[in-house]
Amino acid sequence: MSEWGENVVETKHELKTWPEYFTAVASGEKTFEIRKNDRNFQVGDRIKLVEYDPEKYEHTGRYMCADITYITDFEQKDDYVVFGIKIKWDGRP
Repeated sequence: MSEWGENVVETKHELKTWPEYFTAVASGEKTFEIRKNDRNFQVGDRIKLVEYDPEKYEHTGRYMCADITYITDFEQKDDYVVFGIKIKWDGRP
């Protein structure tokens, strides 16, 4: 299996995620992302959440892949969306 999980999704997005949010997603506590929609996110797209340490300016090596299951821009800032995610592949070392 590739680092993206099963290769069945055409649209993929790699997104940096700070450690506190990465941990919340990994534990199942956080099942959504709020992002600027500069990539035209769509239901069915796969995202690769890459843990990024903002203090060290580097990736930690941990990542996970998820599919976008729901998306809305209701009550968001201009050009922002909230999307629901379902973890598909956990590539944490």
